[in-house]
Amino acid sequence: MKLPFNLDNIRLRNKMMIIYVLCVLLPIVLTNVVFYRATTEKVKNQRMQDIERALEQVKNEFRSEIEDAVSVSSVFFTDYNLNQILEEEYQNPADYVSAYDSYFRRILNSYTPVYTSMQNIKIYLDNPTMLHSGGIGFLSEQAKKSVWYRALRDAKNANPVLVRTAREDTFVPGLGAPYRDTFSIVRRMNYFDGNKWEKILKIELRTSAVEQVFGNLNLNGYVYLLNEKGSIEYTTDPNVNWPVDTVFYNELQKPKDAIEFETTYAGISYMKGWKIVGTISEEEVFRVVRKSREFIIWLAAANLFISTLIITWISRSMNVRLVNILRHMKKVKNQQFVTIEDGASRDEIGQLQVEFNRMSLQIKRLINDVYIADIERKSLEIEHRKAQLNALQSQINPHFLFNSLETIRMRSLIKNETETAKIIHNMAKLLRSSLAWSKDRVTVEEELEFILCFLEIQQYRFGDRLVYRLDVDPNAKKAVIPKMVFLPFVENASIHGIEPLKHGGEIDIRIELGTDCLEFSIRDNGVGMKKEQVERMYGFLDNVEELGERIGVQNVIYRLKMLYGDRIRLFIDSAPGEGTHIQISLPVQADPGPQT
Repeated sequence: MKLPFNLDNIRLRNKMMIIYVLCVLLPIVLTNVVFYRATTEKVKNQRMQDIERALEQVKNEFRSEIEDAVSVSSVFFTDYNLNQILEEEYQNPADYVSAYDSYFRRILNSYTPVYTSMQNIKIYLDNPTMLHSGGIGFLSEQAKKSVWYRALRDAKNANPVLVRTAREDTFVPGLGAPYRDTFSIVRRMNYFDGNKWEKILKIELRTSAVEQVFGNLNLNGYVYLLNEKGSIEYTTDPNVNWPVDTVFYNELQKPKDAIEFETTYAGISYMKGWKIVGTISEEEVFRVVRKSREFIIWLAAANLFISTLIITWISRSMNVRLVNILRHMKKVKNQQFVTIEDGASRDEIGQLQVEFNRMSLQIKRLINDVYIADIERKSLEIEHRKAQLNALQSQINPHFLFNSLETIRMRSLIKNETETAKIIHNMAKLLRSSLAWSKDRVTVEEELEFILCFLEIQQYRFGDRLVYRLDVDPNAKKAVIPKMVFLPFVENASIHGIEPLKHGGEIDIRIELGTDCLEFSIRDNGVGMKKEQVERMYGFLDNVEELGERIGVQNVIYRLKMLYGDRIRLFIDSAPGEGTHIQISLPVQADPGPQT
C-alpha cells in the first residue's frame, strides 16, 4: 500500500525532529493536560467533600449538645416527685426548704456537673409559696414577655423548644436590646394531670460549648446557623451582630468568590427547618489544586527537557557520522579511496564505517587485480566475513544486554533497592533462558524457577492484585520435561486472565507425579475464555502447523504433539467471567543427568 506522503526524501535530522514532535512533545503535553484536568477535578471534589464532612460534623456536634439538654428536660418532665414538690402549697418557708433539700437540690446537682454543655437549669413557676432561688424562678409578667416564653407560647404541643436566649443573671452595659448569645431548651412541665401552677423548665447551654462546636470548622470562611425563617441564630462572622440584631442570611453581602455549603436538620421537631450554612472562600478550595498544578507543570518540563536532551544527543551522534560517511562515499565516486579515520564504534553506524573502510580498500585492490578468478575469490571471502560478522553480532548483543541488566541490578543493590534488583535478576534469568536453547530438556524444578521469576515480576507490577499459590509434589521435581512448556500457560493466565480485572485475581498451580504420567494443572479466576477460544486451543492438537517466532501456548502444544504424539492429554474448562482451568498430562521421564 502506497502512503499518501513519502518520507524517503526528508533529511534524517528532520525525520528525527518529526519523531520528536509526534512521539515525545505532543504525547507529553497531551498526557499532562489530561492528567492535570483529571487531577484537578479529583482534588477539587475531594476538597469539597472534606468541607462538607466538616460542616456535617459541626451539625452533629451541635445537635448532640442540644439532645443532651433535651434528654435532661425529659427526666425533669416525667419526674413525679419533682412535680409533687412544685405543686405543693407550703405554709412556711421552712417546709419548702426541707422539701427542696430532700429531693430537688439532689437531682439538680446530679445533672449540671455531668453534662458540661449545660450551664444553668431553672424552673419558672407562679407558685407564690416557694422561694425563687436555687434553680427556682418566679414566672412574673416580665418573664412572660421574654423571648423564650413567647416561643413556648407559640408552640402547640408539649415538645421542647429550642430558642436563643440571654444568659441568666448577666447584663451587658451599653446594649439597649437583650444580648442573646446562648441557646436554651424550654419546656412546659404538664406531663401529669391536675396542675394548679404553670411550670416551665429552662435549660441553658454553656456559651463556650457552642463557640467550641462552631469553631471546629477551621477553614477560611464563616459558619451560619439559620432558623426556619432564614434568620441567623449564630455565626462565626464577626461582621454580623447576631446576639443583638435580627439578621436574615439572604440579606448579607457575601464575597463574589464565596462557595456555599449547606446541611439541614431533618426529623427533629424542635429544630425543624433549621440548617447550617458555610461560606468558604474559593481560595480555600483551589489552594491544593494549584499545588498539584505546579507539580504537574514542573514534571512536564522535566520530562520535556530530559527527552529533548536525549533525542538531541542521539540524533547528533547518528547524523554527524552518517554525513561523514556520505562525504567519503562521494570521494569514492571520484576514485578517491580515502578511509574514515574516526574511531570505530560498536553500533550499526560504526559497523557501517568499518565496512566502508574495508570496501574502499577492497575496491582499490580489485581495480588493480585483472583476474576474474581472484575477483570471485575475494567476493566469496567478503561474503564469508559478513556471515562471521553477523554471527558475532548475534553473540555480542545478548551479552551486552545481560551485562547491562547486571549493572543495573548491582546499582540497585548498592542503593538498597533490593526489590528492584530481584526483579531485574528475574528478568535477566528469564531472558537468558529464552535465548539459550542448547539445552531443550529441563527438570520440573528448573521450570518452576522460570515460573517463579515470571510470577514475581508480575506481582511487582500488580502488587496485591495478583495472588498465586504453588502446590508441587516433591517427587515430581526431578521429572524431565521440554523446556518452557508450563511457563506460557502461566503467562496466559496472568496477562489474559487476571490483568483485565480491576480488582486482580488468583492463580493456583499444581504439579503431581503419577504412576505413568506427570500432571500439570493451572487455575485462575480471571475473565475466562469464550467457547470458540477453547475449541481453537483443542484444535492445536489436531493441526500441526509451522512454529511461529514466539514461544506461546500454540507453539507449546505443537511441540508436545511432535514429541509425545497421542500420549499427551489436554483438558480445558473455561467460560466468560468464570475463570479458566487447564490440565496437561505428559508421559513420565526421569532426569537424564547433566547435558553437555
